[in-house]
Amino acid sequence: MAKQPYIIADVPTNIITGFLGVGKTSAILHLLKTKPVDERWAVLVNEFGEIGVDGSLFKGQNKESQGIFIREVPGGCMCCTAGLPMQIALNQLLKKAKPSRLLIEPTGLGHPKEVLEVLLAEPYQEILDVQSIMTLVDARTLTYKRYTEHDTFNQQIAIADIVIGNKIDLYSDIEQIQLIDYVKQRGSSQAQIFFTQNGQVPLNFLSGKTAFTLEACHQHSTVTQPSPLSDAPIPNCGYLKATNEGEGFKSVGWRLSPSLTFNYEKLLAFLMGVRAERMKAVFITGNGVFGYNLTSDALNEVKLDDCLESRIEIIAHRIDDSWEPQLLACLA
Repeated sequence: MAKQPYIIADVPTNIITGFLGVGKTSAILHLLKTKPVDERWAVLVNEFGEIGVDGSLFKGQNKESQGIFIREVPGGCMCCTAGLPMQIALNQLLKKAKPSRLLIEPTGLGHPKEVLEVLLAEPYQEILDVQSIMTLVDARTLTYKRYTEHDTFNQQIAIADIVIGNKIDLYSDIEQIQLIDYVKQRGSSQAQIFFTQNGQVPLNFLSGKTAFTLEACHQHSTVTQPSPLSDAPIPNCGYLKATNEGEGFKSVGWRLSPSLTFNYEKLLAFLMGVRAERMKAVFITGNGVFGYNLTSDALNEVKLDDCLESRIEIIAHRIDDSWEPQLLACLA
């Protein structure tokens, strides 16, 4: 008898969103650590920058042999151009992983409603079962208009089934109350609010049908094609540079040949001196392979098993032209 083809249907799917530096990656890494050992999980991660670093950070700490499959979509909001970049990556990921659960992390500057619309429309209505949508928020940002007047920030709260006040160890009781009030004003009437630190989100938060439905498509002018820069050959100079701009922010990133090794001490000094809204990186150094994550609060370092090449992406309101020579000066 011929073997029946594997049919992918009703895959539990969660969107985990939040603005730049709020801890989305930390939350997903925590959830992956608590994944049931007999399940296969897929993670689709979207990045504002053209280079793409999150995929390397995830893969450096999680393996396909552990039932964890990663795919990234760099270069801006993955829902743009009629959702084409997202659909290509998602189809490839589902085919390879055949997952028990799918986690989707849109870029902090993306358009979560448009991402959700792609998931709820054909051809995914029978393939995906969209469950709890989680939005991470740092309550301290509510005092700044660049957040509260930013459409994406408010959209992320509006679609959330669960709003997670992350980094609770860094703000006051008053700021917690302000977040609760803000969610009541801007969020769903059914939205739950939970406070935590270090992205420690309980596994059971993933379950439960989302209460959010789209009534109409919100069109926007950004046009993003699948970025070739995350996979393009590195030129003879040893590195490839790429920039992006949108939503009031700019990004610059570099991919560096795997033959290049960085001096660990010089590199760490450089990274600690970067002043930006966000920075993510993976580096091959003389001391091993490391991943870096910079927010307004701190620079975090994690030892990785391996990476294919060194990559760094910086997001800021202004690009500093001195970053590139400083980075190259860290080569061993």
